[in-house]
Amino acid sequence: MTLLRTVDLTALNSATKYPSIPTYHELDPRNGGLLDTVTPFTGDVLLTEKIDGTNARIITFAGGDYVIGSREELLHARGDLIHNPALGIVETLRPLADRITPPQNGIRVHYVEVYGGKVGSASRQYTGDQRLGHRLFDVATIPLDILEHPLTAISTWRDNGGQHYHTEDELTLLAQTDTIATVPRLATLPATALPTGIDETHAFFLHHLTGTQAALDDGAGGRAEGIVLRTTDRSATAKARFQDYNRTIKRRNKH
Repeated sequence: MTLLRTVDLTALNSATKYPSIPTYHELDPRNGGLLDTVTPFTGDVLLTEKIDGTNARIITFAGGDYVIGSREELLHARGDLIHNPALGIVETLRPLADRITPPQNGIRVHYVEVYGGKVGSASRQYTGDQRLGHRLFDVATIPLDILEHPLTAISTWRDNGGQHYHTEDELTLLAQTDTIATVPRLATLPATALPTGIDETHAFFLHHLTGTQAALDDGAGGRAEGIVLRTTDRSATAKARFQDYNRTIKRRNKH
């Protein structure tokens, strides 16, 4: 815990937060429906299942110290006798945090979806026995010296792409090395193959994902939330929820 005792935890929390991800089709702020504008992609695009759980972080340091956090706050540090029990995040991720390989220098952040259990109303789609699971969806490296900056500067740095995300090849190698389950991979295709119309996109996504591939037991309801699109170099990311497409198409067909 030597390094952690010298770290500004408020700065660490800010520097390691996962950024907000846009929807593939822009959301209409008036009614939550989808607009025709799409998030642009170039190069190869990876499609993965969007799991409906809660975003969590494992923040690791050279030497083996780590901190586990939710999307918004830090919950537990290695060696702590007590922890924040929110949503079962620490309970689920501590065994993984104890065994993953620490970085040689700087800070590495594993971004993980914790799901099932009692994590939201969609938990029953993944488990009939209230089992908790986790899947890795992104990894970033953070320079230690960014923590020395004022909080406003850290936020600006983060919001302008300062965090360095692993490419798909780098993430896959890390996950294989430490035996970490990732969010289900559905397809990799050129950006030019992505549809742009709302109906066409809905059909395209349903073709690639008819039900969840992340069920934790045979009692799972099995409905999938949606798909996340990422360039393989992680330069662009967007999300698509089936519910948004269903709602938009239904509303439009009423007129």
